[in-house]
Amino acid sequence: MEKTNYRLLFSAPVLVAALGYFVDIYDLLLFSIVRISSLRSMGVSDADMLATGEFLIRVQMTGLLVGGLIWGIMGDKRGRLSVLFGSILLYSLANIANGFATTVDQYAVLRFIAGIGLAGELGAGITLVAEILPTRLRGYGTTLVATVGLMGAVLANIIAKNFEWQTAYFIGGGLGLMLLIARVGVFESGVFLKIKEQEVERGNFLQLFRSRERLIKFIGCILIGLPIWYVIGILITFSPEFAAALAIQGTVNSGDAVMFSYIGLAAGDLSSGFISQAVRSRKKVVFGFILITLAVVIFYLYGPISSATGFYAVCFALGFGVGYWALFVTVAAEQFGTNLRSTVATSVPNFIRGTVVPLTLLFKFFRGYVGLVTGALLVGLLTVAIGLLALRWIDETFSRDLNFVEKD
Repeated sequence: MEKTNYRLLFSAPVLVAALGYFVDIYDLLLFSIVRISSLRSMGVSDADMLATGEFLIRVQMTGLLVGGLIWGIMGDKRGRLSVLFGSILLYSLANIANGFATTVDQYAVLRFIAGIGLAGELGAGITLVAEILPTRLRGYGTTLVATVGLMGAVLANIIAKNFEWQTAYFIGGGLGLMLLIARVGVFESGVFLKIKEQEVERGNFLQLFRSRERLIKFIGCILIGLPIWYVIGILITFSPEFAAALAIQGTVNSGDAVMFSYIGLAAGDLSSGFISQAVRSRKKVVFGFILITLAVVIFYLYGPISSATGFYAVCFALGFGVGYWALFVTVAAEQFGTNLRSTVATSVPNFIRGTVVPLTLLFKFFRGYVGLVTGALLVGLLTVAIGLLALRWIDETFSRDLNFVEKD
């Protein structure tokens, strides 16, 4: 029986969810990797590169925020598979179209549409995997999905280095369309099918606001992930600018910074997932990884780093520190009942991705007064403090049975 249970980790829904997140990460981070080359081809000057990049990041993340609500609600109303099919189709077509963009305005519209599509992949995949696996394998399954998926950043960097930025978008869209074929044989969550037969309100986002306890948990689920997208959306995305400000010797490009940070993130997710299973706690592990992130952020900004190689090593360490991404989404999925689980698990990671918008604006405000490095530190300290505070608002869910519903 033990052996058979572990084989469930390699069942079709788990593997397809992992591959879906792989393509999702490829497409999500491709802009960060080809930002400079693509914007230069559109006539953006080096002086405007940071500001234009921040604008497009905000547009893409706003799309993720909108998509998180759309796909989350659809996942609870129509099923997890409808989201896995619909979201990948939308972002695949948007990324293919992105390869034909010739102006920043076109770029912005297509990144917004792609962002909406990208929003559905992770939450629906984690929800499906969490519901089909036995309780004691749930953490392993979600860790597997996240670890495999995060390596999409490595492929995106390799493709971007060997092809024009337009071709990189075409390849990402093509991979997504190919994945649709693989999803034909995936089965729906039995937990969802059971609740679908009952007269229970499903996918009502407003239901989260009808209970103070429920609302606090929802906000807490979002905010514990704040340090993750501070690191990715600011420190890693704009790594060339930080390298210049820190007088790093050698060339630092965003593609390699993204790649090394996501290799670190995958290692962190793998580690945090297994540690969580060993200590039988989600919250203790998240707490530890947030503290690791704080230490590495300070070293990134003020440590004795002089070479590009050393800088990339710290990018890896940053990724490892925020490698509680899988736990973060798993915790969100486990906090709420089946009738709201997809809504929460899909909206939470995209709400936290959407915080890149206010974080980059806050970073812009601070650096105008105290400079790039100190401005980044202030934003980082704020995100860590909020993340640690929010951790107190959520439940420990390691052994929770997910076969329950939210009732008013």
